[in-house]
Amino acid sequence: MDKLDFKHFRVDSKIQLNNIPTSYSLETNGEKIKDVLKGTRKKLGKWQDKLYAHGKYAVLICIQGMDTSGKDSLIREVFKDFNSRGVVVHSFKVPTSLELKHDFLWRHYIALPARGKFGIFNRTHYENVLVTKVHPEYILGENLPNVNSLEDINTEFWKQRMEEIRNFEKHLTENGTIIFKFFLHISKEEQRQRLLRRLNKPEKNWKFSPGDLKERALWDKYQIAYETAINSSSTPNAPWFVIPSDDKDTARCLVAKILLDTLIEYKNVKEPELPQEIKNNLEEYREILKKETL
Repeated sequence: MDKLDFKHFRVDSKIQLNNIPTSYSLETNGEKIKDVLKGTRKKLGKWQDKLYAHGKYAVLICIQGMDTSGKDSLIREVFKDFNSRGVVVHSFKVPTSLELKHDFLWRHYIALPARGKFGIFNRTHYENVLVTKVHPEYILGENLPNVNSLEDINTEFWKQRMEEIRNFEKHLTENGTIIFKFFLHISKEEQRQRLLRRLNKPEKNWKFSPGDLKERALWDKYQIAYETAINSSSTPNAPWFVIPSDDKDTARCLVAKILLDTLIEYKNVKEPELPQEIKNNLEEYREILKKETL
């Protein structure tokens, strides 16, 4: 488990989600998986410090998945050892009235991480080709000049929207943003069990909405929408990773390892060196501090 083979998870060619397993064995027990995650996230935290000091790259992590796929808890557990000054999480909900007055990428663009920082999108700009693909009537709320009815939301419309997303990501990577896109892949049965746990545990009841069942009934449509989006937008510089997520600890460990194993290959990310004139006087600065009296 020291070095993951990315080919098991990275989308480098066309996929069919129903052919990809939702579980994966790390060939060890649960406690060992948790220990590996702890060690990995500490290393990620140290790498984040270097990124912050280096200041020439940003890292954008996009997390998508069906309801109950474990997005929130994954973010909590994988990034627990990050310095809060260097990471920002954005959870994108239904667009506000202000957001609907702009193009669909605007609210994501203004939330992008600055160089030196990590940005995490919990649900992402892909909602605009996922939820809206299943519910095209939502597009009418964007008040677009060339969309006056559902008939206008055709194949060409979706092709253009996907092209805009690819161009958005290309622009980001060309300007120093490292992009990871993770799809947390769970089975329909696992979702059923997780929804039941929300109902059976009083402290989890607040997470449940009758709308969850309505969306669950559209499972097949969502799977097709995800498959189409992933196949249309996994590129060498902004790849998708399909993460088997029926087991949450395994999914968290996989995401953390993929991040670390990829990021440490950026050998030029390091703390800047002090100017030579300051280096030459370090002993003098030490003596000044030692002689200070409080």
